Amino acid sequence: MATFTLSAFGDEISPDLEEQLAHLNRLDIHYLDLRGAWGKNVLALTDEEINRVKQLCADHGIRVACIGSPIGKSPLADPIEKELANLDRIMEIGAALACRRIRVFSFYPPDQSTNAHYDQYLDEAIDRLARLTERAKAADVELLHENEKEIVGDTLARCQALVRGVNDPHLRVLWDPANFVQVGEARVTERGWPLLGDLVAYVHIKDAKLDDGSVCQAGEGDGQVRELLQALVKRNYQGFLSLEPHLMVAGRSGGFSGTEYMTIAAEALRKVMAETGCVEVKA
Repeated sequence: MATFTLSAFGDEISPDLEEQLAHLNRLDIHYLDLRGAWGKNVLALTDEEINRVKQLCADHGIRVACIGSPIGKSPLADPIEKELANLDRIMEIGAALACRRIRVFSFYPPDQSTNAHYDQYLDEAIDRLARLTERAKAADVELLHENEKEIVGDTLARCQALVRGVNDPHLRVLWDPANFVQVGEARVTERGWPLLGDLVAYVHIKDAKLDDGSVCQAGEGDGQVRELLQALVKRNYQGFLSLEPHLMVAGRSGGFSGTEYMTIAAEALRKVMAETGCVEVKA
């Protein structure tokens, strides 16, 4: 039987970690995607700050589901050694927080004015992701590649090429329906699930509209969120749905929703879950 556990990007609620955790408790969500705290990206947090994160999470009864790292949101031209060092640090943070899932991306090509030529960068991106995955495999960490506009792995076909190209179970797909819509993928679940369904290990919940790319509540856009949840139920998925709603701000390095819109996002997701027979696990 498929079961679903909710998580959320706390920094979409507030820069302050305690406020993030308190609001997650109000929403009856007991997992956190850690992207930022106290106005700092997770990669910039010190050991002392990570210890504080650990203690505050314990105090609020919340665990870290995934480290929302910025690894791979960097130019293809940058030395890969820089990102390998960043991954080493993120894996240290993950180990300290008992989290073995790390979100990654597949690098910015030199010219991002159009994605029409991105296929030529697939081999280079595969090589770089393979280096990262080899490092993650040695530490028994799972890397989750998020589709994102302006990186090599933006479309359904390129995401499939990247993850199949690396061909290692320590690199899986992180499915973000809104990001697919924003690069023009229509009927994204209908067309994309046959390509990627068996590779999906984590799901971000945000939705968007094809006509202008604007972000909206789950189920109100063209991200086929209902169809996605139905496909996950059929696959007997047992994993996370992570709220990253971007309902107030949607930027290149993150988004913001505030307490009000995170509440609206959680209610919208649970409504679609109820309509599609999803069983939520809250432990």
